[in-house]
Amino acid sequence: MKRSTERILTTHAGSLPRPVDLIEMYKAGRSGAGVDAGARQVRLRSAVSEIVHQQAQVGLDVVDDGEYGKPTFGTVDYGPWSSYAYQRLSGWEPGEARPGEFPKTPIAAHLGSMSGRREGRPLSWAPSAHAVAGNRVQFADFYAELVQTTPVTRPRLIFTSPISYRGQELLQADLDNLKAAVKQAGVEEAFMCAVAPGSFGRGLNYYYPSDAAYLQAIAEAMHEEYQAIIDAGFILQIDDPGLPDTWDMMNPALTLEQYRSYATMCIEALNHGLRGIPEDRVRYHICWGSWHGPHTTDIPLRDIVDLLLQVRAGAYSVEAGNVRHEHEWKVWRDVQLPDGKVLIPGVVSHATNVVEHPEVVADRIVRYANVVGRENVIAGTDCGLGGRIHPQLVWAKLRALVEGAELATQWLWGR
Repeated sequence: MKRSTERILTTHAGSLPRPVDLIEMYKAGRSGAGVDAGARQVRLRSAVSEIVHQQAQVGLDVVDDGEYGKPTFGTVDYGPWSSYAYQRLSGWEPGEARPGEFPKTPIAAHLGSMSGRREGRPLSWAPSAHAVAGNRVQFADFYAELVQTTPVTRPRLIFTSPISYRGQELLQADLDNLKAAVKQAGVEEAFMCAVAPGSFGRGLNYYYPSDAAYLQAIAEAMHEEYQAIIDAGFILQIDDPGLPDTWDMMNPALTLEQYRSYATMCIEALNHGLRGIPEDRVRYHICWGSWHGPHTTDIPLRDIVDLLLQVRAGAYSVEAGNVRHEHEWKVWRDVQLPDGKVLIPGVVSHATNVVEHPEVVADRIVRYANVVGRENVIAGTDCGLGGRIHPQLVWAKLRALVEGAELATQWLWGR
């Protein structure tokens, strides 16, 4: 993994705006209207080539495929980073919680009486008391409008049989497309995203006897994808917004101690999936969710930072431009970044249409550099920008990111 030894390097969190025709191909395939798979693969390959070239042109140092191989069904779509894995894993079927039956939902068995089992009801993956009190009730009118502006929905899926990996062909196409694009653009380093077991494992589990077994099975299956990305010569980025944002999805609500117990179980599963993979080839991304809401009940980074650092990764990508979390650079004054590790603060944000001034970006970078060391900082984005804000704004923000990193380099290196 490249480091900022001579200047502040730049990257982003993964998702970039998809071409409209590619989205239409995915939508047609989803509806059963009939799309020639060969034609879609040809367009996917050319689209990846285009997006890698655009990233190189704007001046980003570490690029990706924009997550184009993950099916997207609208220009505003928050879900592909996770939902893509259903195509690549077996063991599920469409469905809802069965009347009178208790799905083995994550954390249910792990926390025993807190799960709702005593009352014969399942945990609900919906806004918990934390969010209801602070967000969904307090800002009810806002959320009612937000739902109307984010029309992409996906069916509920349940796991009813053993989980295994079946996405070899889709994965290989993604790897081949990125390899060709990187070579053509002359890019030195590229990454590819894959979902973490804990963030993916929020579906209804009717098969595995415990939460730990369920998450371990996902990790075991996803290990094949993680390893293949490394073997192809790319940096592996693990996407795990679930580490912080599941806090506001637990119903009934949990204490901090109980939630940390659940999060620890998820991280243990992830580390099982990362076994044998060099830490310096892995970066780990968290965020507090892509939706543009108040986020007044987000769990503080300080409450989970020690868990974050347990992940077997060489770099940690965190929100730093989102105004709800921008202040959390101060956490690193009290928490030592382990030797050899890198921070990737998100110094431009998916959460606002306002394009950050390069000096604001540089200020954010310098704060981190002064605390953890300039060589241990790579400038990034809060979250994936594709599907969250307008494409024109995406590229304006990425240009501001690059310009801000250049300015920070002048300040930090005195040139």
